[in-house]
Amino acid sequence: MKALLLPIALSLLAALRAQDPPSRPLEPQQIAGTWYVKAVVTEKNMPNKTRPMKVSPVTLTALGGGDLEVSFTFMKEDQCHEKIARMQPTGEPGKYSSDGGKKHMHILELPVEGHYILFCQGQLQGKSVRVGKLIGRNPDLSPEALEAFKKFAQRKGLSPEDVFTPEQTESCEPASD
Repeated sequence: MKALLLPIALSLLAALRAQDPPSRPLEPQQIAGTWYVKAVVTEKNMPNKTRPMKVSPVTLTALGGGDLEVSFTFMKEDQCHEKIARMQPTGEPGKYSSDGGKKHMHILELPVEGHYILFCQGQLQGKSVRVGKLIGRNPDLSPEALEAFKKFAQRKGLSPEDVFTPEQTESCEPASD
């Protein structure tokens, strides 16, 4: 009987670990630098026209006090837009917030080396929006990382069919006012 319980217990442990990618404490210095957006998933209620089809690399900068600056540019409707956000740690490993707690970002390490998920939640045009981004240190798309990302999306209630791979571009220059 004991011999039968061990394989069952190990199977259950493996299934539990597969629920979410490993989430060990991440220091901002570990994730600082340039990251390429390899795939994106959004909720169905996010209009296609608001989905960026061309993205530049994301730059994560470690700031004092554990804060993290996230910056990137993207093309939408033939115009370059720049987004910069200062994220404060929430006290939970890999979780950050901004805008007085209205926006949240969770950074999860994937089992595929050099790949992470940025999972963001917040408001867009008065609607609750959730966006997941598969990021990596180089622009090449790893099939294993993409598969793990699709499984993550499904566990979060997002459709794997809504995962798309935006075109990688260098940073664009937003028009100055």
